[in-house]
This record gives sequence, structure tokens and C-alpha cells, in this order.
Amino acid sequence: MNTHTFLLIIHIIAGSFCLLAGAINFSVKKEKGYHTRIGEWYHIGYFLVFLTSVGMAIINWSESAYLFYIAIFSYGLALFGYLARKISWRGWLSMHIGGMAGSYIGIITAVLVVNGAAIPLINQIPSLLLWFMPTIIGTPIIFMVGKRYSTHTK
Repeated sequence: MNTHTFLLIIHIIAGSFCLLAGAINFSVKKEKGYHTRIGEWYHIGYFLVFLTSVGMAIINWSESAYLFYIAIFSYGLALFGYLARKISWRGWLSMHIGGMAGSYIGIITAVLVVNGAAIPLINQIPSLLLWFMPTIIGTPIIFMVGKRYSTHTK
């Protein structure tokens, strides 16, 4: 097994884990304990997604350079959301929600773009739209959730 294949396997496992962990964490009560533990694991998984993306991009730069930039941006959102809570910056909650949900949009986008052609019904959507659809749908949701939680904490 070559290095790229090894990285791809780890990438798929970590990315699948992040999809599951993110979905679970969006649906559980937001308090220390279960939500926090899942969030820690989500961050570790996303870090692995980031590392493997960068590694695969470097190995196959001419065809996969875009992975490098997407990985930096998406993991940057995850790290921002994670650190906002860990450090408890002023206004940390909206930064945490935006960063974590934004990183989740990134991973959903990656799955759709890479696998969309093989998914029935999704394969009928133009590929350019697959790049933007999660952001178009997810951004208003982030704002609504952020607003809901910001009014609860005041």
C-alpha cells in the first residue's frame, strides 16, 4: 500500500467519524459532559482529516492542490470554534457555534463534491452547485442557532 492510499483510508475513516460525531453533537443537549466529549473527539477527527488532506495534496499537488486550501480553511473553522470554547473568549458561544458548524459544512461539502456523482438524486445536481449548496443551506441555520443561543445567555 502506498502512502497516498494509506492517507486516503485514514482520511475516509476520520471524515466519516466527523460526519457522525457532528450530527450527534448537533442533536444532544449543549452542556458539559456528553456534548463536550463528542466535541473533543470531533476535533481530533477533524485534525486527522486536515493532516491527511494536506498530505494527499502535497503528494499529488498538480491534481489536488485545492485540497490543501480547503483543508486549511475548513480546519481553521474547526480550530476557531474549538478554541473559542476552550479559551472562553468574550462572545465565545457565537464563535464556537459558527466555527464548529462552519467546519461541519466544510466536511459535508467535501463528501458531496467527491462522492456526488455516485449518489442517486445527488448526481442530478450540477457539480458546481454541490460546492455551494451546503453553505447556502447551512449559513442561515448557523445564524438562527447563534441568535437563539445568544438570547438564552443574556
